[in-house]
Amino acid sequence: MRAYSASSEEALHARDLLKDWSGEDFLTHAQYQEMERETVCDLRRTNIFLRMVLFFFTLLLVGAAGGLLFVLFLEQASRQAVGAFLLISAAGSYAGAEFASSRAKLHRYGIEEALLTCSIGLLCVGMLALFFNGLASSDHRSEFLVPVAGTIASIWIWHRFGLVYAPVAAMIFVAWLSSYWTSSTSALHVIVTVFFTAGLIAVTGIRPRHRFTYLNNEYSVTEALLWLGIYLTLNLQLSQADLLARWWGVPVDTAGVSGWFYWTTFVLIWCLPPIVLLRGVRQRDRSVIVVGAVVAILTLVTNKSYLGWPRHTWDPMLLGALLIGTALFIRRWLATGPGEVRHGFTAQRLSGKDKRWLSVGTAVLGAVSPNILPTASPAKGPDAHFDGGASGGGGASSDF
Repeated sequence: MRAYSASSEEALHARDLLKDWSGEDFLTHAQYQEMERETVCDLRRTNIFLRMVLFFFTLLLVGAAGGLLFVLFLEQASRQAVGAFLLISAAGSYAGAEFASSRAKLHRYGIEEALLTCSIGLLCVGMLALFFNGLASSDHRSEFLVPVAGTIASIWIWHRFGLVYAPVAAMIFVAWLSSYWTSSTSALHVIVTVFFTAGLIAVTGIRPRHRFTYLNNEYSVTEALLWLGIYLTLNLQLSQADLLARWWGVPVDTAGVSGWFYWTTFVLIWCLPPIVLLRGVRQRDRSVIVVGAVVAILTLVTNKSYLGWPRHTWDPMLLGALLIGTALFIRRWLATGPGEVRHGFTAQRLSGKDKRWLSVGTAVLGAVSPNILPTASPAKGPDAHFDGGASGGGGASSDF
């Protein structure tokens, strides 16, 4: 039930590998050209920058078209009519994405991704407007059907189109769904963790069938996201909405959390990083290894907050020194192995993908960084015409 044929996606996966190997001089130019001819497919792709631009402008186009139709025909309409219009628009957005992928052969082009994003948003808002009392309603117990629909739609889009960020939307909807079932903070965290764990078990059970196919990368990213979601749900110092505003000041309010649950999560956030790292190392899975390293750092960062210890200005410096020392030790340990390889791991770069991501990151940082304004020259005084000795005389100078 994929939107693209398996042969086309396999060809795209092979072309990406060829670019990586060619970028590291693992293939000669003649070999690259010959193998490239064997991996030709009819799918159309673009670079990451144009993809983001097309995504943004498609969102703008859908929003403008919807706003125009609302002003022309629905400004005085009832809430139910607006909800029906939004649901029809959601179906139209999804149909447009299907057309773009099947007929126009767009693959990660930005346009079909924006249409799918709009379809989910319009679906949820339309259901709230048509069946319930808008976004602020809390009177209907059946409102949980809205995040259920969002979760199902997100999972379907991930399965159908392979968008790696669709699981993130599904996880957000699951967190929203759980809030309808309990008002207890502890129970809410437990329910979300159970859902994420069930998803993780399902992904890890299905993934071995696609270990050596183009689908392995999608399952890898999804598994990494689920590990991260479980950790963020259990880490009470990170799951509070007001943490960023109060992290360096007032401690996080955990009044709704029982003491046993609080300290259980403290133990779990120390147990999860080694489990995730071990899983990534055993599977040779880079995405899971990265998530394992990230959650290990987050555990170190939030440890003092959990224990109620005061923070100091030199804490980031000590953390940075620890991370640098750990990285240098691992790199040196790998470099001293036979051929600079230990158990299938090496510190040497084997793919040109890293360089492309560094280029993208550099470009993004350059785009968002503030422009450096030239230093303003000092204001000239009343005798500025005589600076440098150009006092003139009889009209012989450039100033007089």
